[in-house]
Amino acid sequence: MDADVVVVGGGAAGLSAAVALARSLRSVVVIDAGEPRNAPAEGAHNLLGREGISPFELLAAGRREAERYGAVIRHDRATSARRVDDPIELGLAGGDTVRGRRLLLATGLVDILPEVPGVKEFWGTSVLHCPYCHGWEVRGRRIGILGSSPMSMHQTLLFRQLSDDVTLFLHSMPEPGGEEMDQLDALGVRVVPGTVRRLLDEDGVLAAVVMEDDSRFGVDAVAVAPRFVARADLYVQLGGELTEHPMGLLIDTDQMNRTKIDGVWAAGNASELHAMVGASAAAGVIAGAAINADLAAEDARAAVLARG
Repeated sequence: MDADVVVVGGGAAGLSAAVALARSLRSVVVIDAGEPRNAPAEGAHNLLGREGISPFELLAAGRREAERYGAVIRHDRATSARRVDDPIELGLAGGDTVRGRRLLLATGLVDILPEVPGVKEFWGTSVLHCPYCHGWEVRGRRIGILGSSPMSMHQTLLFRQLSDDVTLFLHSMPEPGGEEMDQLDALGVRVVPGTVRRLLDEDGVLAAVVMEDDSRFGVDAVAVAPRFVARADLYVQLGGELTEHPMGLLIDTDQMNRTKIDGVWAAGNASELHAMVGASAAAGVIAGAAINADLAAEDARAAVLARG
């Protein structure tokens, strides 16, 4: 299958780009493995007009909108990428190949979680990372911060805005400085030194943080600071390199989401690690418009050559 644009990733960024491109009469194929990062969450937040919508309901609506304008959604996984003459060819897990004049990587990221038993099991429900995405839902409750990076102090201050009962477990984070300790003390944040052994599960409900010395602290939610790593296998196969960021690794792009590889764009969490759903959708539209403009310029040059 050949297309003007192949979009890898059927999340907010990829589908928004597909809509923008298809509305400009570009042929678009979206390759979607159906594994959204926010699948464990009950709702997507800070999304104007769709506040609290189920992530799966949102994506289903996005697919319908993209298909309405002629985009093709392929439920498959892109496993390989190479440049064949000028088009970029993608190999799919199902055995097919898809070629596009341009490629948009809307592949998202992987959350590298602290290796503490219980974190993975409660991830997206009682174990959170973003106060803007899920903070309202745990407001006024007992919130623990699992310290694992310099970002943990920043995270503590944000969650303290949502509850008077916040405990910072230093775990593996750098020791807070004197000024930081003064802030924590003034805000009434309990600071617990030592290493966290596990999160206690009682009948499927997060109940407590258990330390190495077996001391326990009751909590209703725990905030963690994952390391974010862009899903970038295809980008690397095409010769790209990931860029180090204080929060992890990303695909570097310009303001229009163009990467350093000719003909390749990236949008959403693959290139903007902190982007929420609304920001990812906006990035997809920007990338779609930029790709269409790039193709329009190429088509104009080709028309002149064809006329002779």
